[in-house]
Amino acid sequence: MPALVLLGAQWGDEGKGKATDLLGGSVDYVVRYQGGNNAGHTVVVGDQKYALHLLPSGILSPGCTPVIGNGVVVDPSVLLSELSGLNERGVDTSKLLLSGNAHIITPYNVTVDKVTERFLGKRKIGTTGRGIGPTYADKINRVGIRVQDLYDESILTQKVEAALDIKNQVLTKLYNRRAIAVDQVVEELLAYAEKLRPYVADTVLVLNQALEEDKVVLFEGGQGTLLDIDHGTYPFVTSSNPTAGGACTGAGVGPTKISRVIGILKAYTTRVGAGPFPTELFDEDGEALRRIGGERGVTTGRDRRCGWFDAVIARYATRVNGLTDFFLTKLDVLTGWEQIPVCVAYEIDGKRVEELPYSQTDFHHAKPVYEMLPGWSEDISKAKSFSDLPKNAQAYVKALEEMSGAPISAIGVGPGRDETIEINSFL
Repeated sequence: MPALVLLGAQWGDEGKGKATDLLGGSVDYVVRYQGGNNAGHTVVVGDQKYALHLLPSGILSPGCTPVIGNGVVVDPSVLLSELSGLNERGVDTSKLLLSGNAHIITPYNVTVDKVTERFLGKRKIGTTGRGIGPTYADKINRVGIRVQDLYDESILTQKVEAALDIKNQVLTKLYNRRAIAVDQVVEELLAYAEKLRPYVADTVLVLNQALEEDKVVLFEGGQGTLLDIDHGTYPFVTSSNPTAGGACTGAGVGPTKISRVIGILKAYTTRVGAGPFPTELFDEDGEALRRIGGERGVTTGRDRRCGWFDAVIARYATRVNGLTDFFLTKLDVLTGWEQIPVCVAYEIDGKRVEELPYSQTDFHHAKPVYEMLPGWSEDISKAKSFSDLPKNAQAYVKALEEMSGAPISAIGVGPGRDETIEINSFL
């Protein structure tokens, strides 16, 4: 049975939560494999809206087991708060599994994140200030704290001491901040241990056994392809791998077990934070996209930067992820424009470039080359099939599909669970 990866094909915020939720009723496990509470997914079920940050979207599907994999960094207070909020709304969260190998976001990781970003000034990356980057840095530097460490006070204390040896030097001597006490951190972390214990599991074993038993496993990425630490618009990226390869390392399954990779594309483009964005709009169209699309970050609360669809980025996402399908979201937001520009290439130093430049300098100076497509004015939110869409909306979807290099198998025509046109089944 299939293991599917579902990920963002732009800069994140493409609507992955809705796509995962729609598939959640047909799969046995939904797995977050990277990122932390810097990612946000909004899922609308009936008249209820849920904002998820750490939890996989599949937690809203009763028959599905949600899993937080080893590649995720976990803020225990955020996780417990999110679980509590769902429980209060009648959502059963008892099936959640949390990898014992996932790394913990400690209080000092959050402090370092905030003071470093402030210190960078105009050179800042635009992080969420939630300690994500410093936690991944600790992981790579082999001074990280893992979930399993909460159950051995001696090891936990040794690891916190090792991490704070250098960090306190930096905080006091470079940033003029007070040193952080080891005992205080250990005490705070130990307070989470018993609350998390019911969820902690060997998720690598669980997921591989599930696949051997012909269960369907969906791997859900946070952020998007262009925010990947290796393949994104570095340095304006996240600290992990949202691309398809990250599912293997972040969940502990081999690449031969993945049968389908689904990219989520917004019918236009947005991004949050600093960094180059060739199709960004600073006019009334940009403001209209932001207003109609409700483009405000689920986690950060920041307004998203908005621009027209970028086919160059979509082609790049197809290539680096090995995408088999696209899920196109928010097509309804484009209703009302007489003509809709689509970026088909870039102009760099007077030359037309049709693929994403590997040079950061070139990408920073890239100017969009647009092709104009006819728009539509009809309300499409009630469309149930592709043929229900206006002819110009159909043509727009087909053009994006041809430019992007993979078939569009589903289309979002509204925020609701039932406001989706399924062209080809993902399962």
